[in-house]
Amino acid sequence: MENTSGGGSTAPVPAEVDRWNWGAFLLTWIWGLGNNTFIALLAFVPFVNIAMPFVLGARGSAWAWRNRRWESVEAFRQTQRKWARWGLVFFALFFAALVGTLVAIFAMMKNSEAYRIAVQALNSDRDAIEMLGQPISTGIPGGSFSVSGPDGEARLSFSAEGPAGEGTVHVNATRSLGQWRIDEAVLENSETGERITLR
Repeated sequence: MENTSGGGSTAPVPAEVDRWNWGAFLLTWIWGLGNNTFIALLAFVPFVNIAMPFVLGARGSAWAWRNRRWESVEAFRQTQRKWARWGLVFFALFFAALVGTLVAIFAMMKNSEAYRIAVQALNSDRDAIEMLGQPISTGIPGGSFSVSGPDGEARLSFSAEGPAGEGTVHVNATRSLGQWRIDEAVLENSETGERITLR
């Protein structure tokens, strides 16, 4: 078969070229710029960007073949394999950075004064002890946490478990002049839905 690459939108595409393209799927607009496939810039359009990785994965190889002159089918495939490898490297680094960020956020919450005083209130509340038993173990907190100078605000939730039961603690706390205080703390029984206000 003759080399039809770079022939525009009506150029025939060899069967060995017209396959799923992982580089286009993973790198979208970056891949598009590198392969003269500027339709990939639709990845910047809200809502359209949700579908674009899949469209590019399915149609990207054909578009890249038609939009640029390639030395041969094999040269095209070698280049696309490199794009796929770079896409995997990019996503591995992105995933590692995301996990690292989440771990740092959870660690900050768990080491916060707001979390510490909430756990202290849980362990000293008679009704909570009666519901869960002792000792009480607590999980990693989630929610929101912000500090600006001496002031701050925390809205945390974390699991609590003891020999007699388990539940979830919901806490609203504020920091003023460097001191944290609990505005509201509630223990909710996981089985019955019973709620206890921690005092």
